Amino acid sequence: MSTRAVRACFAAWAVVLTGLYYAFPDAQLYTWAALGYSCAAMVLVGVRLHRPARRLPWYLISISLVLFTTGDSLYNLVLAVGGEPGFPGPNDVLYLLFYPLLTAGLLIFVRVRSGGGDKAALLDALVPTVGLGLLAWVYWIAPFARSAELTTLEKVVSIGYPLGDVLVLAMILRMLTGHGKKPGAVSTIGVAMVGLLVSDIFYGQDQLNSAWELGGPVDLGWIVFYSSMGYAALRPSMRELTEPAGQSAETGMGRHRLFWLSAAALIAPAVLALEYAQGREVEIARGGIVDAPVIAAAAAVMFLLVLARVADLAVAQRQAGARERALREAGAALFAAADEQDLVVGVKSAVARLMPEDQPYHLQLAMPRPGRAEAVVSWMAAGDLPEDLSSGGFANVLHCAQPLPGDRHGVIVLGAPDAVLRALRGSVETLGAQIASVLERIALTHEVSRRDSEAYFRTLIQSAADVIMILDEDGTIRYASPSAGTLFGSTDPTGRIFADLLTPDARITLWDALARVEHGAGDLAGIALAALRGERRVEIECDSRDLRDDPTVRGIVVTLRDVTEQRRLEDDLTHQAYHDSLTGLANRVLFRNRLEQAHLAAAQDGSTLAMLFLDLDDFKEVNDTLGHAVGDQLLIAVAQRITATIGAGGTAARMGGDEFAVLVKQSHSADAAEDVASRLVAALAAPIELADGEGGVHLVNGAASVGVATNSEAANATEMLRHADLALYLAKGLGKGGWQRYQNDLHTAMVQRLEVRTQLIEAIEGEQFVLQYQPIVELADQRITGVEALVRWQHPVRGLLGPFHFVEAAEESGAIVGIGTWVLREALRQFAEWKAEDPSSTLRYVSVNVSPRQFRSPDFADVVRQALADTGARPEWLLLEITESLVLRDADKVLADLKALRALGVRVAIDDFGTGYSSLSYLRQMPVDVLKLDKSFIDDILHSRQQHALVDTIITLAGNLDLAVVAEGIEESGQHAALDSMGCQYGQGYLFAKPLWPADIPARTQVASRLAIMS
Repeated sequence: MSTRAVRACFAAWAVVLTGLYYAFPDAQLYTWAALGYSCAAMVLVGVRLHRPARRLPWYLISISLVLFTTGDSLYNLVLAVGGEPGFPGPNDVLYLLFYPLLTAGLLIFVRVRSGGGDKAALLDALVPTVGLGLLAWVYWIAPFARSAELTTLEKVVSIGYPLGDVLVLAMILRMLTGHGKKPGAVSTIGVAMVGLLVSDIFYGQDQLNSAWELGGPVDLGWIVFYSSMGYAALRPSMRELTEPAGQSAETGMGRHRLFWLSAAALIAPAVLALEYAQGREVEIARGGIVDAPVIAAAAAVMFLLVLARVADLAVAQRQAGARERALREAGAALFAAADEQDLVVGVKSAVARLMPEDQPYHLQLAMPRPGRAEAVVSWMAAGDLPEDLSSGGFANVLHCAQPLPGDRHGVIVLGAPDAVLRALRGSVETLGAQIASVLERIALTHEVSRRDSEAYFRTLIQSAADVIMILDEDGTIRYASPSAGTLFGSTDPTGRIFADLLTPDARITLWDALARVEHGAGDLAGIALAALRGERRVEIECDSRDLRDDPTVRGIVVTLRDVTEQRRLEDDLTHQAYHDSLTGLANRVLFRNRLEQAHLAAAQDGSTLAMLFLDLDDFKEVNDTLGHAVGDQLLIAVAQRITATIGAGGTAARMGGDEFAVLVKQSHSADAAEDVASRLVAALAAPIELADGEGGVHLVNGAASVGVATNSEAANATEMLRHADLALYLAKGLGKGGWQRYQNDLHTAMVQRLEVRTQLIEAIEGEQFVLQYQPIVELADQRITGVEALVRWQHPVRGLLGPFHFVEAAEESGAIVGIGTWVLREALRQFAEWKAEDPSSTLRYVSVNVSPRQFRSPDFADVVRQALADTGARPEWLLLEITESLVLRDADKVLADLKALRALGVRVAIDDFGTGYSSLSYLRQMPVDVLKLDKSFIDDILHSRQQHALVDTIITLAGNLDLAVVAEGIEESGQHAALDSMGCQYGQGYLFAKPLWPADIPARTQVASRLAIMS
């Protein structure tokens, strides 16, 4: 099992035990012991898995966890048998032994990581430790010390806990302020210590107030402590806690550290001010503030620590300035060196300038050794040095490799006390860069001197990879450098005609170039030629100079170089520039070029050109659930299916992400493009079997939506691309897994849709929405018992608009959430106003529609709760209408949300029942109160026996499930009578009333009430 799996299992185990601990109070003795001992065991498991360099601190931590858990278990056991734990008792002994062991383990981490020499980090840790220790004294230790109800032994034991916590706090702060990169295990241990400190503080306060209860929230801190310590030991970075940290000379102070030190330094005056404010009458009457000596001492200590830190920064600044001056002087001495011997003297002088006068050091300049090396300064232990290098008796050294001319490198070893090495490391790195620069200058000087030698140039020509030839006027080779045999794959070509060595197509180019030279064209460069080396074609680049008038040459000098690999690389780069690296298809650039060319050709001959835009449906879910590796395989498989489907006549391209494009060969109509679109949709709809690289095989859906566009509606390639994208958008909106062709009116509709989405935002901000209310009546006597809130948009230009004109756009843009929240609050406000004006009104509730997107927002229940509170409405006045499709999707989450709403007292209705999935099984499981029969059921109830029977069945089923039924869209008195005879309680529709303005509802309610009484 991998370490990641072990950590995951442990985390799950800790969560399960925590849940059991709080869920079953009677078993807390066992669950708590299991949690504590398992965490101690995980520390040992982590030691076994990761094998740190030092195991003692981890063993001490494990033992401390065992002691802590045993103390808790003894305490819990006494409570379990009905006793009262004594104080102090055996468990307190175990608790107090826990702190020294834990502190010792953390102290070992600190000593190993810092090497005992990080003064700045120590000072940075002591300041907040003293400040937090002062808080512990004033608010935690002092109350125990002054308590008249505690014996001396009880006080000593009680004070031991906060003192132990302060020790642990000091250790973790020291670990966090140390130099070098912090291992991940340090942050985990920090979380554990926070949990321990928080629980100990609240436990101490509860003990003083006699308010301690087992199984309360305070236990969570100890649970975090146990679990985090076990988890820290399971992390691979736990090994780094017993290894020296990366060495650094940094003594500066960042903004975050300066902020926390400043805040810590202000603790003492803040406590003093707080005690004065809280007790100035009582304490001053008794002669002053009780904790004043402690506060003064803590303030003095923190002041001295801050002064020491400032002095340390000042010393570091002075030392940095001295090192900078020494580097400038050393650089001047180094750059005066003329050769390597002078450089050695300069290096020794430079190091002597950099070293503090009172510190011993060891400098070794090793003999040059073969091989190249980078000029890098590294911290190295003496035991890791090669046998021929010495540390001079120091534990650690700075090892600096220096590249030398001739594929060699030298080594500089500087040994000194660790503090000196840390301070000088940056300077030594700068010095190393200066040495490398001087070496490069010396080598360049020597190289220039060598180039001044005629013998050197002769040797250079003889060994050069480029071929140098001298041609007579008839093209005969009079001289050829030795590398010509390698280039042409033959013996010395001297005396042969140069053109005979080339391929037929290259000879024409050569003759043209020579003719230009002979006619005074001057030097020519970059002439592309080709030769045959056996069966292989060799690409050649040729430069020529006319030196026929030079008495030492008297010919045309031709320089040749083999550029076969360069040309191949250029071809590869060209292919990569125009093809997708994953699928091998054309990329966006190449597709755009071919589309533009094809569009021009189609415009000239009057043919029809078509392109397809494909987008994979739900590709993001594949990446999120199966990983990007499987997602890449899916893209490759889709590309292969596209290529196989369109055949050789079309061009397929990957446009980026999961988008593909296809250029269909020219034809006389758009039927070919539509046929290709149909075949692509069918081909990609078949599941694709992919391996995940770990032995697993997955069937993945590669279905795609396709948009089709032709040149008949597009003036250019850019417009054609935009049309295909719009058609794809339409295909996505119509349910995915299909194709749509661009129509001229599609663009106008899209523009109007975007305009509506933009105007919706302005409408919300401008409060342009209003509500109308349609009464809901009792069918038996037509008494109005409820109203349904219906939103309308008072458009400044188009007038009053119903939901049909804007709800879909609001759903897509997300504006429906804001609109729905406003509708909810306004409807509740209006209903509360009606009830306040006429408490005897027959109105019992207002019905508000909730969109799926609004319902799925994480805080919907809180929004409803807040709306009820702000409007003063009662929960039973509100009926929320949700759609049937929402109930059947994400059933578990919907069920939880509905239960939360029902717990508030809000009722829930299924709107348009029967128009969705028409599944009745969920009615028994979902907490709903009302079914609203869709108007489509009511329209044919008088003319269709089947429809009549279906409605009757639904009403009967609802009655058996104790659900009320509201029939929508009642427009005829016959429908009213039929529904009443079936037992349907409520109805709404134009037969009773159309949607009314708020002012018309009270009067209409009173009229309906009088009619009901008269009937």
